[in-house]
Amino acid sequence: MKRFLLVGLTLVALSTGLSACGKKGAPHAPGPASDITYPRSYPPE
Repeated sequence: MKRFLLVGLTLVALSTGLSACGKKGAPHAPGPASDITYPRSYPPE
């Protein structure tokens, strides 16, 4: 029973940690806007 509880808590802790990962906001090209070579919309339609 302790093993099941430990595995369950570990899975909850890992999934909670992974759910917070990722970049927020809209994607944009790196560098200044004047140096962008390809002014395409993202994602392509």
